[in-house]
Amino acid sequence: MPLYLASLNSGSNGNCYYIGNETVAVFIDAGLSCRETERRMTRLGLPVKNVKAIFITHEHTDHTRGVEVLSRKHRIPVYITAATHRSGRLMLDPELVKPFTAGIPVQVGELNVNPFPKWHDASEPHSFIVSANGITAGVFTDIGSSCEHVAHHFAQCHAAFLEANYDEEMLENGRYPIYLKRRIRGMEGHLSNDQALDLFTTHKPSWMQLLVLSHLSAENNRPHLVHELFSRHANGTKIFVASRYEETGVFCVF
Repeated sequence: MPLYLASLNSGSNGNCYYIGNETVAVFIDAGLSCRETERRMTRLGLPVKNVKAIFITHEHTDHTRGVEVLSRKHRIPVYITAATHRSGRLMLDPELVKPFTAGIPVQVGELNVNPFPKWHDASEPHSFIVSANGITAGVFTDIGSSCEHVAHHFAQCHAAFLEANYDEEMLENGRYPIYLKRRIRGMEGHLSNDQALDLFTTHKPSWMQLLVLSHLSAENNRPHLVHELFSRHANGTKIFVASRYEETGVFCVF
């Protein structure tokens, strides 16, 4: 049975990633409003009722904006650490709050969701890989540096959403203030195109079918630029770029 993946939105204006099989799915983050999430799911032909859990990577609002209403309306459990819950000041239904621990997989129907820590400027940031029937897909965004946890889990994936946030030259010559440039480049900031490419070329498994470049900066990157860069090193992996304005199509990985 294949895994189906989609980005509902990817960028500083909202992040939400869908991973599931024919009957069970999870959201990684819920950074769109509930209404907009429902609209995009409908356009993709994906029923919200199949989403059995929401996993929150960290508390920044572009990852949590819709989680309260979405969880409450559709009675979806939210997997979140206590520190992230507290820092995000989220008003979640206590009955739907589920803690998780790095390295301890969570079973959601036939899906096995494995959380792992990462570097980012948040209280307790994590990323996730999702596996079922021998297929693994992961979400690797909002990462300041590619640590051993990121590399280890990326190397297991048949498909991945990978942050390629900024082009070094565009950031350097852009209008952002110095403090913001330093934050973005820092160990707890975001991956540049070159850093993401290094992770891809160094740790990509031979069986990786799909890479969706994600969380691009509107100011300091261009979709065609990063697509061309990664396509030169794809070696059989299909390369797509997720939009910060609309959903992708539904990808099938088997």
